[in-house]
Amino acid sequence: MGWDLTGARVEGRYLGDFPYTGTITDSRVKYGGRVQHTVRLDAPIEVYGACREVILVDEGDVYSYAE
Repeated sequence: MGWDLTGARVEGRYLGDFPYTGTITDSRVKYGGRVQHTVRLDAPIEVYGACREVILVDEGDVYSYAE
């Protein structure tokens, strides 16, 4: 599995506190070499009072992948 996981189904915890499931719509290598994914959520989550339908997560914050 390479670093570009566009289309993969994922789950994890956003900011370590908010469980989510969704689909990666974009993957990019950030300055410094770390990979960041854009995730379109299956269901919106509320994060500190704001509703999120799309989130950005670092590769280390994703718990499982399924294509």
